[in-house]
This record gives sequence, structure tokens and C-alpha cells, in this order.
Amino acid sequence: MDTRKLAAFIFALFLITGCRQSHLSANRPLTDQTIKAPDPQGQCILQPETKNRDKNPGSDQGKIDQALELCGVAQSYWEEGNLEDALSSLDEAYALMLEIDTADNSEVDQQKEDIRYLISKRILEIYASRQIVVTGHHDAIPITLNDHVNAEIKRLTGPERKFFTRSLNRSCRYRPFIVQELKKSGLPEEISWLPLIESGFNARALSPARALGLWQFIPSTGNKFGLSRNHYIDERMDPEKATRAAIDYLKELHNLFGDWTTAIAAYNCGEYRVLKTIRRQKLNYLDNFWDLYQNLPRETARYVPRFLATVHIVKNLEKYNIVIDKPLEPLEYKPFDVKKQVRLSEIAKAINVDTDTLVSLNPELRHEVLPPEAYTIKVPVDHAAQFMARIDAIKTTYRQPPQYTYYRVRKGDTLSGIAGKFRTSVNAIARCNKISKKSCIAIGKVLKIPGSGKASAKTATASSAYNKSKEITYTVRRGDNLWLIAKKFSTTTKRIKALNKLSGTRLSIGQRLTIVSGDKGNSEKFSKYKVKSGDSPVGIARRHNMSLDRLLSLNHLSKRSKIYPGQNLLVE
Repeated sequence: MDTRKLAAFIFALFLITGCRQSHLSANRPLTDQTIKAPDPQGQCILQPETKNRDKNPGSDQGKIDQALELCGVAQSYWEEGNLEDALSSLDEAYALMLEIDTADNSEVDQQKEDIRYLISKRILEIYASRQIVVTGHHDAIPITLNDHVNAEIKRLTGPERKFFTRSLNRSCRYRPFIVQELKKSGLPEEISWLPLIESGFNARALSPARALGLWQFIPSTGNKFGLSRNHYIDERMDPEKATRAAIDYLKELHNLFGDWTTAIAAYNCGEYRVLKTIRRQKLNYLDNFWDLYQNLPRETARYVPRFLATVHIVKNLEKYNIVIDKPLEPLEYKPFDVKKQVRLSEIAKAINVDTDTLVSLNPELRHEVLPPEAYTIKVPVDHAAQFMARIDAIKTTYRQPPQYTYYRVRKGDTLSGIAGKFRTSVNAIARCNKISKKSCIAIGKVLKIPGSGKASAKTATASSAYNKSKEITYTVRRGDNLWLIAKKFSTTTKRIKALNKLSGTRLSIGQRLTIVSGDKGNSEKFSKYKVKSGDSPVGIARRHNMSLDRLLSLNHLSKRSKIYPGQNLLVE
């Protein structure tokens, strides 16, 4: 048994179940045992007492005594630097604890749990020290050729052979840097093949789950590991930045799980899914990744065998008659700081280089244009001198992208009517919302409208007709909310609530409201709040002393809407 995997499981189990060191606290004393004072090395050692004991080795108490003796043996091995035997002894001690049936004996149950805690704590300590004692920080990845892996080998060398060969050719551009960074971090070189099954070594690969780049980061995980994202750039597509982020993530996962197969599975489906699966296992402990195999999501269950198959194949290319015939060479570049917003095509033309080359060197530029703020652009080494000489003379023809506004469909609205109201076209609205121009639009649906977001003068004049009446009665329609009604009649939600003696923001269809159009009273002032990782609508509303309904209506959100880090919300 691989005890390091056992340690990782116990650690994960403690994270989930909340096991604490209170087993050894004064208010939950050990039964039939005493704890000696820390020895000179600071280690606390459990010792059995001698009275009222059943010395039969096959009894529960006898197994507890044997486990304690094995813990002592493990401590001796550890002090001698013999980590493998120390782990093996603790493994045996843990196995003895699993043999004890404590259904009818609460005292023995308490002893058993105390010793299990001691064993797990000692295993974690030994595992941590192992990273310093052994050569290198992590073990190599073992390639297991079982039925699952062999099935993936057949796929990659059979139906998916063309994909595999193309990916190998692309890998030649990126792997030298990846291998270099892995060596710096002390990680196995085999991990450099992970992008092959993630993205086929395509720097701009996008999955249905919105995972992007060589290493297929989703936005939230990319943000957690320092990959910026805005209108102009998305660092998930930068091979160098994404590689460093992936290494940080993989190191974190390996520190949590203790073995590479489980860490790589967690890279695919997330550490919390793997921890949840471990917790639901009917096994007493985790032997290895393959114990988890059947209970992981189907994609992940294939992911690890697919990775192991890839590593096996690249080490045996001749055996499978695979040839890297069109390798993409690494692009040598020189970085330059640029403070003007120009298109890559304009730079390429000025320095006489192919635009695709500049795009390949700067894949994080989402629209192939530099951002308005200072940006470090990568230029081919052979064209660096030309770039320095001509960058100041390059004139930009770039224009700001169109602004968007959002409109909630009301009763009687049509696409042509909305297009006329916002001085745009039906085709433009259809493209923005990925719908057909003949599509039916449902009341309450929020549409993205291209353009400045200002209604036409004709519409403004029509809406001003509402303002001619000092006081009106309005009947609530489907899709209405206080914020929309207030905006429609140039008033405020607070004024409407005060006039109608409303305690909350909930409205019902057919409800009649008294509204004074054009009466804003003390104009409402809103501020913007930038959503952070871990935020929720409820938490944001509570933080700004708002009701959840108020926050949602103010930002055209429903209770099912999702918010994301970096999003700007209006708050009071």
C-alpha cells in the first residue's frame, strides 16, 4: 500500500469532517492511556497504562497496544531517517485500528479515534519531512498500464491519431519553456504533456465550459492564480503566464492529495469534487487513484488514463509508428513597452513581419489590438531593431468598440421597435444576442443592445409625454419592477414607495400605483461595486444595507442570475 496516499486521504477526511486535536484535549481524556510529556524532539508519545488491561493480542485492547508499539517503532525509524519503514509501520498500525469493532464500547472507540488521529498526524509530518530529505521535491509519475490506460492508448494511436500527431507538432513550440519551469519548481517533467490532453497545445483553445488556453483555466481559477482578464487581454491564453499559474495550482493540489494521479484528477474536475468523492468512498481508506475511478465524473475518469497513455506513447513513438514531421519551432522574441493603442496588423505591416507571427507571440490580446494602457508586446528578435525605429511613426486606425446597454423586454415590444428606440438595427441586436432576427422575444428577457445606449430623440419626446401629467395611476404589468417603473416616469423608487406606502419592493401584476412623473425628490445616488471572488448577491446586499430584491432590480438581475469576479454592480 502507498502510505503517502493514505496520508493524503486522512488529511482530506479531516478537512471535510472537521476532525480536530480535541481528541487529545483535557476535557476528552484518553482512556486506559497516559500521555508522556514531550520528548527532547518535541514529540508527544502515547503510553498504555498497566491496570485493568486485557493483554490478549487478539482483543481490541491488545490491538490498541500493538498499534502504540508500532507508532513507537515508526518514531525510531523516522529519527534514523528511514522514512519508508516509518510509513510502513504506521500503515500497519492504522490497519489494526480498522479491525476494531467499537459499536458497543465507547471507551475503546475513544482510544481508537485518538490513535487514528495520532497516526494520521505522524504520517503527515513524515510526508512533509520527506520533501526535504529525498532528492527533488516530488516523486516521478508512475505509469500504470491497466485496462483503462490501454483503452486510451488505442484511441490516441487509432481514431485520434491525427489529433495526437498535430498536437505533438504544436508541442515543440511550447514544451521547452514548460519543461524549464517544471524543473525550476521541482515537478516531474511528464506534466509538460498535460496541455496535450487539455488543449492539444492550442493557446487559444476554448471549451464549452469556458476553459481557455493551453492549460484550460476557467475564469475563476485563472483569477485565483493571478491571470488577468478584461476587454483587451486574457492572460489564460498567454502560454508563459498560464504555465506558471498551472504549476502553482498543481503544486497546491499535490500538497493536498500527496500523489500525482489524484492531483491531476483534481486539476480536471476541482479539488472539492475529489474530496467529496473520497468522503463517499465505502473503503476504509484510499489505496490509490483507481479506487476513485468509477465514482469520478466520466470526463475525469478518462482524463487521468488519457494523460498516462499520452506519457507512455511519447516515450515509445517508434513502437506506435508516430513521427513528429512538422514541428513548430519556438519563437524567439524581445519585449517592448508600448503606450499607444495600435493593431497588431499595423505593427506587422510597419516592421515587415507576418501578422500571424505577432498574434502567435501575443495570443493573450483578445482582439489583436493593444490595450489603451501601457503594454509589453513581444516582437520577433529579427525585427526588434525595425520596431524600435518605427513604433513612434505607426499611426493607429483603431476605434473604440461599440458600447452596449441592456434592455428588458416589455409587453408589446418587437425587435424592430427596440432597434428603432435605440437607433440600431434588428440584425445588430440579433447578432449580439445570438438569436434569429425572426425570433420571438419573451416578456422579461434582457437583451444586449449595441450602440451608445441612448434612446432616439423621437422616443425621448414620446417618453416625455409621461412627464406632462403631474400625477398618474399606473397598472403593474408582467416584467415590471420598481426600478424600471421609476426610470420610465423619471422618478425614484423611494418616491413611489412613499406615495404608495409600500414596505418592500415586491409588486403584483394588476397592482395600481400612484406616480408623480418627473418628481425625483432628493435624487438617488448610486455607487459601483466591483464583484470579488467569493461574493454573493445576498452578501453584497447585506454589506450595503440593501434588500436583495433592491440589488437585483437595480442591476436587472433575477434570483437565478450568476455574478462573476470583476463585474460592476450598482449599490446604494
